[in-house]
Amino acid sequence: MRIQATPIKDLLIIEPRVFPDSRGYFFESYNEKQMYEAGIQIRFVQDNQSKSTKGVLRGLHYQLNPFAQTKLLRVLQGTVVDVAVDIRNDSITFGKSFAIELSCENKLQLLIPKGFAHGFSVLSDTAIVLYKCDSFYNPSAERGILFSDPALKIDWGFDIKSAIVSHKDMQHALLKDAEMNF
Repeated sequence: MRIQATPIKDLLIIEPRVFPDSRGYFFESYNEKQMYEAGIQIRFVQDNQSKSTKGVLRGLHYQLNPFAQTKLLRVLQGTVVDVAVDIRNDSITFGKSFAIELSCENKLQLLIPKGFAHGFSVLSDTAIVLYKCDSFYNPSAERGILFSDPALKIDWGFDIKSAIVSHKDMQHALLKDAEMNF
């Protein structure tokens, strides 16, 4: 596995070693020992999976401390633009976003630590996204930031005026008004 830094500290791209052959391919999508040896010592406790259709936009979600979650995301089917926004108050990149195309073809994964809001948009006809979490979901700690906040300048890969967004995600606060404790 290859671990790549991003312009935002602690936000990492994980590229598995893929072994293709005439039958298809094989790769380890997660190896705790290799992660620990790379200095990433996280114990995942929950896996989540979602299926979405083209044009769906989910996010930007996070949980407040002490229920904040580190997430390791990958795409099992299709293609998404995956976005993380740094909401750590003491970070020099506070309010900055990072976007990456994740797909079943490129097999890249994004490790999003606590203190980030997360979302994704679906570019393919359908997308199945799987993510591991190091803390259990806690509805009372769930918060969000409006995906269309102009201060974030996020490129979701398509015109967000036509995005399919849940009513709940449409109600999130702007970054400047969001409740955060990181």
